Order: sequence, then structure tokens, then C-alpha cells
Amino acid sequence: MGWNMIETEKITINLGVIDLGQIDLLVGEGFYSNRTDFIRTAIRNQVAAHADVVKQTVARRTLTLGLQHFTRADLEAARDVGQKLDIKVLGLAIIASDVSPELAREAIASLRVLGALQASPAVKAALADRTL
Repeated sequence: MGWNMIETEKITINLGVIDLGQIDLLVGEGFYSNRTDFIRTAIRNQVAAHADVVKQTVARRTLTLGLQHFTRADLEAARDVGQKLDIKVLGLAIIASDVSPELAREAIASLRVLGALQASPAVKAALADRTL
């Protein structure tokens, strides 16, 4: 199972009526199962068209590509050795639900997520000033 099957984010877009009508026409003709299928396919095609730029940027920015999960034990281990993490993820970053806001602040120096961050509201609030 790919990481994108683990978590999805809902987005809202505004489309002109002509674009929407053309999508509905293609759906009606059986090219796509529904509007969402069309939009996901269009997005994947655009991302694929820019795959080289994405790869170069991931390497240059030293981003983790995909899913990165931080457990309470991971953060406690970093804190215990005096290390603060600089988290950079393109995809999904998960901070376990049993991580306290205090532990998150003690163990995480900075947080940059291009995609989605899954963490408790309290941990997100505690890291707000460290989120790039």
C-alpha cells in the first residue's frame, strides 16, 4: 500500500462552468468514473510532468519523501541525547498521539511539511512557531 492510501486531505477548488462542463462531458462519455477521478488523474499527470524538478528539490532540501512517523520513543530518544530534530517531509508526517506538547517542543527544532501533518491539536499549537 502506498503512503497516499494511508491518508488523504480534502481540498476545495473553484472551476469555471465551461471547465466543469467539459469534465462532466468526459465523465459522461466514460473516460473517467467521476469528477474526482478526472481531477486526480490531471494532478498526477502534472506531477509526473514535473517529476525531475520534484526529485531535484527533494534532494536539495533534504526532504523525506513519503511517510515519516515519529513515536513518543523516537522523540524521547532525541531529547535524551540533547538532539533537536529538523523535520522536513514531502508527503505525510505523523507525530504519535501520545506525544505531549512539551516533549514535541523539547525534541523538535523545526518542522516543514509539504503535504499533511497528523498530530494532536495541542502538539500542532506547541510547534506553531517552529513550523516553516
